[in-house]
Amino acid sequence: MKASLVLDWLEKIDTVKSYGKVTKIVGIMIEATGPDASIGDVCYVYTKNKHQQPIMAEVVGFQKDSVLLMPYAQVKNIGPGCLVEATQQPLMVQAGRSMIGSILDGLGNQLNQSSLPKGLSTIATDQDPPNPMERPPIKERISIGVKAIDGLLTIGKGQRVGIFAGSGVGKSTLLGMIARNSDADLNVIALIGERGREVREFIENDLGEEGLKKSIVVVATSDQPPLQRIKGAYTATAICEYFRDQGYHVNLMMDSVTRVAMAQREVGLATGEPPTTKGYTPSVFATLPKLLERTGTNVHGTITAFYTVLVDGDDLNEPIADTVRGILDGHLVLDRSIAEQGRYPAINILKSISRVMNQVAKKDHIQAAAFIRNLLAVYEENKELIQIGAYKKGTSREVDEAISFYPRIIGYLKQSMDESFPGDEGIQVLLDIANGSET
Repeated sequence: MKASLVLDWLEKIDTVKSYGKVTKIVGIMIEATGPDASIGDVCYVYTKNKHQQPIMAEVVGFQKDSVLLMPYAQVKNIGPGCLVEATQQPLMVQAGRSMIGSILDGLGNQLNQSSLPKGLSTIATDQDPPNPMERPPIKERISIGVKAIDGLLTIGKGQRVGIFAGSGVGKSTLLGMIARNSDADLNVIALIGERGREVREFIENDLGEEGLKKSIVVVATSDQPPLQRIKGAYTATAICEYFRDQGYHVNLMMDSVTRVAMAQREVGLATGEPPTTKGYTPSVFATLPKLLERTGTNVHGTITAFYTVLVDGDDLNEPIADTVRGILDGHLVLDRSIAEQGRYPAINILKSISRVMNQVAKKDHIQAAAFIRNLLAVYEENKELIQIGAYKKGTSREVDEAISFYPRIIGYLKQSMDESFPGDEGIQVLLDIANGSET
């Protein structure tokens, strides 16, 4: 048995290496001739500094007889004539239980430059989404620990949700609350295009020691080349897929998918794609569905995904936000005006929706949530009249009811960062409010 395994391994070894040479470098694009490679293959570019490790690059296109390469690291000490070695395989990363609590870079290496644990499995970063006919329906609720979400925007195991917000409205804080309080088996958190200063702040303040104990964090900061930022998203998704195939219920939190799209735009423009919708290249709109569809359910386990989407000027109809909203199974809209009132998490309940809530919530819960949403809508419609004192009590029974319930509803929607409402606790509070209970 062992001998046959060794023979299989020997047959897979490629004893002939393919080499080429750098002929041209323009911006972040390296042009080479000679290496036998395919789109998506990793190549090593040897620098003129003999003491420097070769730079990893990926084949992103071809032009006549030239291979177009995009580096994963900064281009230093590379010039015409530098040797290019083709590996003839895509980027591979490692995954396993012993990685939980680790902080990785976009290529799956330890960010503190220490060695990865032994006994890990090797997986490809770029994989196909599950067959639609092999996706079990979402039927089970996942407890998030944030009562506004659990009660009014109930999430199912395997659901994919977008968190739409402008800058500084509380996305990272909400992700930290979900990571700490959710009843998922583990979290994989991808920080894509973040400022370097914010990475440690998120890990220490928002995620905390308890959150890190059941998380794997993948970091590709804004100073990294665009391809490493893209690969950070692919690496995090591949690690999630590994654990899902082991039967785990995983949370994927990606902050932010907008910066992944921006990195893909940089790559597209560098390879000669035309800018189309607001400067985004066609490959951006081809890449997003493929990336986002990889999460969700399969026959073994689930990936419940939370993707943050930056909206310029709080415009929810900009191209990336519009595309992502059409792919995902729901969206949470964080409202700047709510954050300015000091109410956190700043979720605008009326603009947010969970498309699977009716499949995972009980009937009395659905009715209570609809009742509370209706009261909120009535109050918002008459808010100006109420605030200036133009509304007279008794004019409308529905408005009177909305006014009487409003303080308790707002109290329910508020939750401090260190509070947690596990399991059915947050839902029970909602039912008590809807039933008019004072407890």
